[in-house]
Amino acid sequence: MVLQKGDFVELDYTGSCEGKVYDTTKPDVAKKNNLPGEPHTVVIALGEGMILQGIDEELIGKEPSKHTFTLTADKAFGKKDPKLIQMIPVAKFQEQKIEPQVGLQLNIDGMIGVIRTVSGGRILVDFNHPLASKDVSYDVEVKRIVTDGKEKVEALNKALGLEGTVTKKEKDYEIQPKQAMPKEISEQLAKKYKDIAKVTVTFVPPPK
Repeated sequence: MVLQKGDFVELDYTGSCEGKVYDTTKPDVAKKNNLPGEPHTVVIALGEGMILQGIDEELIGKEPSKHTFTLTADKAFGKKDPKLIQMIPVAKFQEQKIEPQVGLQLNIDGMIGVIRTVSGGRILVDFNHPLASKDVSYDVEVKRIVTDGKEKVEALNKALGLEGTVTKKEKDYEIQPKQAMPKEISEQLAKKYKDIAKVTVTFVPPPK
């Protein structure tokens, strides 16, 4: 059975660039490569933008098994955009009490950037993704195709950054979010769950 667009799958993956691992779902690989966070196996819907476009495209049409492939920059983190490389006055850093140093990662006006050069009163900051314009390699293992409706709903919750409790009812699912949301938003989300997971969900008020 080959994988199709819209299939929910559980998978492990490890991404590397120029021989250096930068992302993984495997705790042992993360520890070995000194990566932060608590990696874990993920559940995604293929073709729905829940993972890099290139991984989606590589997996669709293949068998659920182990796969290794290389993604060109346009299918991974995109090409570098010259507009995202900006000169910023040193005064901006002084206001935040930051000592600018080459390689320092920082957040400026909600954008993540890396200092490339420090020269006089101006600092060159690159707001492109660190792996922009680079080819990357992935080892991916599709562990299983997910068919359980509740598991699909919970996977979409994570993808949407929605915290809440999912309860299976007779024919549908209830989601009780931690925070209240406008009716218009819950209706839009319910349609998304229907379109992607092919299940009906109802949002109930959060606990008081």
